[in-house]
Amino acid sequence: MHDSILDALRRGAHAEALDAARAAVAADPADARALELMAMAQRAAGDTAGALDSLDRAIALKPDEAGLHFQRAALQIGHRDIDGAQASLARTLALDPNSFGAYVIQAELAIGRGDVDEAERLATLAARIDEAHPALASVRGMIALRRGDHDRAQSILGAAVQADPNNPQLLNALAFAYLAKDHLAFAEQALLRLVALTPANHGARRLLADVVHRQGRAAEAAAHLQPALAVASPAPEHLRFAGALALEQGQPVDAIARLKTVLAHTPGDAQTLGLLLRAWQMVGDADDARATLEAALATTVDLPQLWQTRVALEPAGEAAQAVLTRWRAAMPDTVPLLQAEFEHARALGHQDDAIATARTIAARVPDNMLAHTQLLDVLADRDPEQAVAYLRELEAAGDTADGGRARMIQGWMSMALDRAGRTDEAAAAWTRMHADWAERLLPLPAWTDPDAARAERAPAPEASRALMFLAGLPGSGHEHAGRLLDGALPDFRADRMGANPPRDALQKLTVFDALARNETTPEAVYQDWAGQLAARGSEGRALIDWLLWWDNALLDVLHAHLPDARVALIIRDPRDMLLNWLAFGTPVPFRLGTPDEGAQWLARGLEHVLALPGLTAQPVHVVRVDDTVNDPAAMAVQLGEVLGVTLPVPPRNLFQGHRFPAGRWRDYADALAGPFATLTPVAVRLGYPED
Repeated sequence: MHDSILDALRRGAHAEALDAARAAVAADPADARALELMAMAQRAAGDTAGALDSLDRAIALKPDEAGLHFQRAALQIGHRDIDGAQASLARTLALDPNSFGAYVIQAELAIGRGDVDEAERLATLAARIDEAHPALASVRGMIALRRGDHDRAQSILGAAVQADPNNPQLLNALAFAYLAKDHLAFAEQALLRLVALTPANHGARRLLADVVHRQGRAAEAAAHLQPALAVASPAPEHLRFAGALALEQGQPVDAIARLKTVLAHTPGDAQTLGLLLRAWQMVGDADDARATLEAALATTVDLPQLWQTRVALEPAGEAAQAVLTRWRAAMPDTVPLLQAEFEHARALGHQDDAIATARTIAARVPDNMLAHTQLLDVLADRDPEQAVAYLRELEAAGDTADGGRARMIQGWMSMALDRAGRTDEAAAAWTRMHADWAERLLPLPAWTDPDAARAERAPAPEASRALMFLAGLPGSGHEHAGRLLDGALPDFRADRMGANPPRDALQKLTVFDALARNETTPEAVYQDWAGQLAARGSEGRALIDWLLWWDNALLDVLHAHLPDARVALIIRDPRDMLLNWLAFGTPVPFRLGTPDEGAQWLARGLEHVLALPGLTAQPVHVVRVDDTVNDPAAMAVQLGEVLGVTLPVPPRNLFQGHRFPAGRWRDYADALAGPFATLTPVAVRLGYPED
């Protein structure tokens, strides 16, 4: 009778297997093997609770059968009973110290809870039993990933997949190894194979869709996700992602339908609410938005995210106040409510109420930097000296004991002094701040000779891809250009400024100096750069590569190997650049040193911009963003003209943090007279007024 159960299980006839198992257990209730097979049939049919009950009955009959405890652990993991699974695995190993699978699963659980040392210990024990097992390679690869050794993880898992190319567990781990290095194209290939082998693995489909989407192919990502949405009850995370994709593709009606289903399951999910709000705004259906949120609030009144979204539907005034009153009745004096009341008071221009509420929030959550920032903003709007006085209060209260908070207050104080017109004190504060941060910042790269003769430019190929290098110096506002393009063009690469930059020659601060000293060659730099393109998802595609900075030595590489490349350099009045560098820093954390040192370095770098027209026939665009640095829509038009594309109109608040407007340097003409004297000659040569 056991054979008939096993045969049905092999054929996937779960109902038949279950009927046969029940008959076997009815015929002999003490048949532990029949109970074990019934648990397998119940598990295959989706009845986890029944399977656990059957295994427990089998274990009661054969408590020393290690395999039964191991199967129980597998069921508990599927049921998210991790503690129970750990106990079952421990019992398995007590009965059978050579249970390879128990060691491996324990190691996987250890990785999941972040105990990498314990995972490594368990992997060592498993290796004594079966060193060559693919599951062990998967564990070792994941251990390497958790330790940050991405190259080793990729090496281990890549070799294991070559030996066992159809192993789903290895393919899954390899995909994560590729993702850790931002090798999206390779991760996509691994996930495609994984999905082909395990069509019901909707988690892998979701990850595949995400990887494809990150490469700028939203429609293809949606197609990959579709099977995960076709099941009877799609997972909320799949529906949320599908809604986001629909929104991105200009399908707000489809997005709303999917996101409403997610909201019903998770009414407090901030991401879902944010996406819904955008979709409702796109279709202009405020009535549906209100009705949907009111329905949610009718059953769930203690979720601040719901109230925040509901308030956001109303303009400042009586309607918004009515929602706030209801919120206060449901959740009195909570911080999110106070935050909403602060924003409402400020929108109405009720400064006294806004200040009082902001002080309440800051006192309630003293570690919340946003609360202090908002209070400082409203104080500065009324009287900048009040903001300075408040910061003195924070300093006196001992809030500078923590290094990170001390630096934050130092930055706030500098800006408060600026708002108060105390420019000498503000400049001195910024100078001290840069000195305090110096050890955490990168040394300034050495400049090459800006006027040095360059290699002859090779003929441009007849058929070439669109290739551009974008760069800017500190204070130029190139971070705003990068932020704008990163959200608008799939061919733009901002990875050099991120957590996983390409490991190529152009990421090295010494590369241009090495070229000038003949310590490397244009060929070597080109090959190193080109060798990383596939990993960056850019092989054979158009590319806008955002560089850390520009030096004319790069022309030797472009002339010889990329004669069709274009160059775009972001600039402002050099004196505004220095002031903004002092106040706001830079996306590449270069060490400014003193204002005099920073000015000398900037002046030398701008000599490279001035020398460019006489050195190259490659298209060079000098993009002056003096008047657009704080205006996303205007900068989108400006950059679109340079790129030959029409960029979408960006959100008005796209740029996180405004920069000083053009000409603000004049307020600091006395405080920074020496550094500005260094920069004025090059400013004039660039076409800016002398004073």
